[in-house]
Amino acid sequence: MKKRVISTLMIMVMLFSLAGCKNNENDNRVAITMYLWDKSMSRELTPWLETQFPDIDFTFVVGYNTMDFYTDLNKRGSLPDIITCRRFSLNDASDMSDMLMDLSETDVVGSYYDNYIENNRETGGAIRWLPMCAEVDGYIANVDLFEKYGIPLPENYAEFAEACRRFDELGLQCYVNDYREDYSCMEALQGCAIPELMTMEGIMWRTEYENENLDVQVGLDENVWPAVFDKFEQYMKDTMVEPEDVEMSFEIMKSDLVEGRAAIMRGTANDCALLRKEDNINTVMLPYFGETAKDNWLLTYPTCQVAVNRNVEQDEKKNAAVMQVLEAMFSEEGQKHVAVDNAVLSYNKNVNIEINDVFSQVLDCINSNHLYIRLASAEMFSVSKNVVQNMISGEYGAEEAYQDFHTQLTTVREAETSEYITTQSTGYAYDFGENGSGAASAVINTLRKQCGSDMAIGYSSVVTAPVFEGEYTRQQLNWLVANRESMRSGQITGSEIKLLMEWLVNVKQDGSNPIRHENFIPVTSGMEYALTDNGDGTYTLGEITVNGKLLDDHTVYSVAIFGDMDYIEAPFYCNCPMPEVLEAKMKAVDTNVYALFNSALEGGNPFEIPTEYVTIKR
Repeated sequence: MKKRVISTLMIMVMLFSLAGCKNNENDNRVAITMYLWDKSMSRELTPWLETQFPDIDFTFVVGYNTMDFYTDLNKRGSLPDIITCRRFSLNDASDMSDMLMDLSETDVVGSYYDNYIENNRETGGAIRWLPMCAEVDGYIANVDLFEKYGIPLPENYAEFAEACRRFDELGLQCYVNDYREDYSCMEALQGCAIPELMTMEGIMWRTEYENENLDVQVGLDENVWPAVFDKFEQYMKDTMVEPEDVEMSFEIMKSDLVEGRAAIMRGTANDCALLRKEDNINTVMLPYFGETAKDNWLLTYPTCQVAVNRNVEQDEKKNAAVMQVLEAMFSEEGQKHVAVDNAVLSYNKNVNIEINDVFSQVLDCINSNHLYIRLASAEMFSVSKNVVQNMISGEYGAEEAYQDFHTQLTTVREAETSEYITTQSTGYAYDFGENGSGAASAVINTLRKQCGSDMAIGYSSVVTAPVFEGEYTRQQLNWLVANRESMRSGQITGSEIKLLMEWLVNVKQDGSNPIRHENFIPVTSGMEYALTDNGDGTYTLGEITVNGKLLDDHTVYSVAIFGDMDYIEAPFYCNCPMPEVLEAKMKAVDTNVYALFNSALEGGNPFEIPTEYVTIKR
């Protein structure tokens, strides 16, 4: 089956550069646009990169963690310079291959252990995606529970199965997994049989699968995968899986471990570290077990994968700058800034990330490079969930599961017809100029009109791309609005609006800066304002006007604000909590922002026209 729905190419009259207007004749700085798989990359990495490269004009955009999002940007002719994505596989990314730089001859590639980078090599030899440091998935053991009942921590599969039996006799669960989630189903299926998947036959099958194309759909092989399903069937029996476990959530699984009802849960090394820190549980990581300790493996996945737009090669100066940025990101210091305080490992030879104490029981796996990278195509997630949950529910056994999985991989399904919500006749650039972003203004103006407020404010990066000329489906409209947008609304005076804008603009007494990057300058609708660029990455609020007249302090306005609450308020991001007087009046609204945006455009309605909402004095 085709891994992506291939939609009709959009006819475009104008293409918009994501960062073009920043680099003019009087500015020798190189402009680089980098899309982040999640806002977590802005905790330490993006500020560090700006410090490392003061001559680079960065635009950091929090995109969506799916290859479909980037495939769509590619078809619209608007890939950023640097791309990051966590949910990744080569076949999911194949549509973009011709638009991405081959990094196989770069110094960065030479820093990897061969077996990790080979997973990203295309059949022609090109390497277009680089894995960032490894998130580690395995078993989290409650050590105190094992000691309480005199059960030794297992070191191989037979001892693991014996521990499960002994805990079951005590009326406790040895192992719990949140089988409700697609990634947990996929990781359990692959994790229990990593030795089989890492045989030469398994590696050859994976290479073939990862490099399939439209003409060749690769199903499961007849040697490795039947053994995988046989192992998983036995695994379910040994871990006492029950049909109701298909509804097991992470929260229930975690509480079972914390409250002593279970001895082991599936989870990441970071989950393990947080259980120690926040719940005071004596936890350690255990591997996915093989027949002997030498066959044990840790299942890993990159914090994100990184690629570079091939168009970068056309500009020698930008190309050199991007290579420097990559080298910095994949250096020891760079990966530490990506990981922040998470318990991660590195796929690179010369990167020494301090081994967290939670890894004390799996050092043999780490030292022998027994770090399996999960196979994580979009269909692997969905098909694994479907088949594993059917096995858990008793719908079928190993043989039927193998056949069903194979059939789902190889069945060519008709592409779903996407209904177009609207057709936009005018495009608006993403670029943040002296009077703001046209694309962001169009989105906020549209949202304000739909919710009927006098004013609307977007207080973080509210859009992910230009507003393109052409047709939009519901999914494409959702992707245009930044992830995790929420809404607050209230009636406040002009003086309180000034306080609100000061909160979103001015540096606080403790040094907290709500505008960490230029594209986080507030986007307003129904009012205009002035900013002074202080030249050091900070801004100061100036006059606020409504239709050219100064904002009246006493007039009451209905105001809607949109944005990611965590980004602006959390201590490890901007650390700028909303003033209490505003928090009391600006209440959270139980409204789906994406549905609100779609409803404004349904039936072919155009985006509202952008306005020049900000004037920046430099």
